[in-house]
Amino acid sequence: MEPLQVKISAEKTGTSLPDGIVGLSLEATDLADTSLRADNPQIVAVLRGLGKPLLRFGGSSVDRRMFWTSTGEAVPGNYEGDKPRPVRAVTPADLERVNTLLTAADASIALTVDLGHYDPARATDMAKNARRIFGTRLVAITVGNEPNGFPTSGVRPGNWGLKNYLDELNTYAGAIKAQAPDVPIAGPGAYAESWWEPFIKADLPQQKILSFHHYPLTSCDAKDPQSAPTMANLVSGRMHDRTISYQQQALSQAGAAGLETWISETGVSACDGSNPTSRTHATALWSTDYVLSSAQQGIKRLGFHSSLLTCKGGPPLSTICSGGPYLKPDGTITERAPYFGLSMAARIEAGDFLKLKSSGGGLAYSYALQQKDGSTTVVIVNENDPEKAAQTDVALQLPGKALTGTMSQLTGPSYAAEDSTAIDGAKSEPIPLADRATVAGFAYGSDTQKFKLTAGTVTVLNFKY
Repeated sequence: MEPLQVKISAEKTGTSLPDGIVGLSLEATDLADTSLRADNPQIVAVLRGLGKPLLRFGGSSVDRRMFWTSTGEAVPGNYEGDKPRPVRAVTPADLERVNTLLTAADASIALTVDLGHYDPARATDMAKNARRIFGTRLVAITVGNEPNGFPTSGVRPGNWGLKNYLDELNTYAGAIKAQAPDVPIAGPGAYAESWWEPFIKADLPQQKILSFHHYPLTSCDAKDPQSAPTMANLVSGRMHDRTISYQQQALSQAGAAGLETWISETGVSACDGSNPTSRTHATALWSTDYVLSSAQQGIKRLGFHSSLLTCKGGPPLSTICSGGPYLKPDGTITERAPYFGLSMAARIEAGDFLKLKSSGGGLAYSYALQQKDGSTTVVIVNENDPEKAAQTDVALQLPGKALTGTMSQLTGPSYAAEDSTAIDGAKSEPIPLADRATVAGFAYGSDTQKFKLTAGTVTVLNFKY
């Protein structure tokens, strides 16, 4: 393998890594989960490990199994759930409890209101209470989850479509504006590109944010082999490049209208059950690269879809899961491999991306940021196979002569390894910058640093001048 050569410029790309870009997406019914509270130290620690995360509540449950009430009404009989996904009522008391968690973890929140059951007044009541309780921590409201799928999933009649959505969205937005005037509407929250432009052009009375859902490997039946959830697709240059190309389409449309772009729900795959990518170290590598490549393109928020169901029998692709026997969560939280990849990116201080030139290194991706203190952070995602590839020789040319150089590293023994991903040798967030190890072979006072990196790692380096 050719050595990895990275030459970093002092010139900025015009994009940045913002605080709070990494977030978790949860089901709307999880608002009623009593584990989401400030005096649950595990969930507080999980969120803090993601920086200042956004908790997004939506998912398929919001239009099917979540019933909002501020008056104690009984859940209507036409709401249907099942054993792992019961119908749940959500009340202002639930929002108050969740707000204690947000405060403890310095997190923000985005809510989705029910569009499956057409009821603008009920949705507006939820928005009003949310604005009162969460204050400025409430950063967006979305009307409906994946409304493009309503006709085929039975949420709405088969003849319900985009025009119906836009008409109903306008009604909801107008009513919400009267009660929460400063909260943007993020939408359409769809998985169909054809819905982006109509939402962008929708004449709503409040600020808008383009948000969409993106699962790169969703050809569950493998009719599109390049999008099937396989390990070969996950760790491939094609996966990386296709993701960037897809995001650029959304950013171009939103940017022309002056809108921010969020990916409110994402993950490696949305396919049911387990697949070769589930719970693996490879998903940790992918997660870090996904965050940094998305931010470098201009994406402002990412919500990695997760579950509070038990690790045993729960969604295998979830970032986190709960301890306890099947379907009886005990409130303890286990972080799976993707979480550690997210933490590596989320714990990098906000900064401006710098232009760089990179060559060699096999399957490796490099990013550079200028921090507020003038230091340079360099991230190298080495996706080469840890079971087959030798260490990569790296030659790094910095925009200045470094006086200090520190590093933090995510590691794992193989692509397929489960429960084996670690950061700085432990299953935790990266250690504080001031306590990190010096880069091996650090050349004091030089703008050129040379070192070796093990395959299957994410390495975050910081250089001060």
